[in-house]
Amino acid sequence: MAIVLGENQYGKAENRLFRVYRDTERHSIRDLNVSSALRGRFEPAHNPGDQGEVVPTDTQKNTVFSFAEEHGVGALEEFGHALGNYFIEAHPSVKGARVEIEEYTWDRIQVDGAGHNHSFVRSGSGVRTTVVNMDGEGDQCTTHVVSGIKDLTIAKTTGSEFHGYRKDKYTTLAETSDRILATDLVAKWRYEQNDVDWDKSFESVKALLLQTFAQTHSYALQQSLYRMGEVVLEQHPEIAEIRFSAPNKHHFLYDLERFDVDNPGEVFHAADRPYGLIEATVQRDNASEAGSAWHGVPGFC
Repeated sequence: MAIVLGENQYGKAENRLFRVYRDTERHSIRDLNVSSALRGRFEPAHNPGDQGEVVPTDTQKNTVFSFAEEHGVGALEEFGHALGNYFIEAHPSVKGARVEIEEYTWDRIQVDGAGHNHSFVRSGSGVRTTVVNMDGEGDQCTTHVVSGIKDLTIAKTTGSEFHGYRKDKYTTLAETSDRILATDLVAKWRYEQNDVDWDKSFESVKALLLQTFAQTHSYALQQSLYRMGEVVLEQHPEIAEIRFSAPNKHHFLYDLERFDVDNPGEVFHAADRPYGLIEATVQRDNASEAGSAWHGVPGFC
């Protein structure tokens, strides 16, 4: 029996990059979390321990920060592609690269009705994400882009039902035709092509997700997620599929009868755990093969 090395990658995780643009008196900022991972001819590094072809993770970190200064930070997808392309072209031992980026948004602090030139407050409207996976070199290079949003906390205080489910001797959940529906949404979508206005596409998809969540009368979180994905695919032909991971953030009506206080659906206990976790993929039936697009993207069915 022979023992051999299987799939592997290595890199520098979670480089916290804060880029300030000071070209004018009105500054702007980009707040990123960048992780890189390289694949290639690294068998000798594992056995017998020869590091001759290894690009140190510290070098990867320095590349991220240097690119932010030398080239600036445009769309996340473009920044990730530039980094991955550099790693592959600059180092012959590297045959594939994965660059994952999160962006935390900041809004200008309002002073006398106007946004301040250089003071900001962290936004709570979700974290933009992208994963760029590249394999091969030059004209033979295959690039997959999966973008998305996470930590998007959304809720609706009516327009949600849950009933008609299977019951057995362990079932205690009461059916309801009016409940709070809330989740910390994670959505990631795979692009069919790389000729995309990334920023415009992201803003449109985010708006569609929020709008559809609000307008869909929900009989289950599963139904809401499917409708959200369906609307995105209907309006964005550049997207092959969209995947969701959505914890059902339960809100239980608090019993105030014991205190002789009426509670007509207004006071709830917001429970943080345990919670239902709903995951789903909505895709085109003629979507292209995903290849390595979802490589290293955890938390999805």
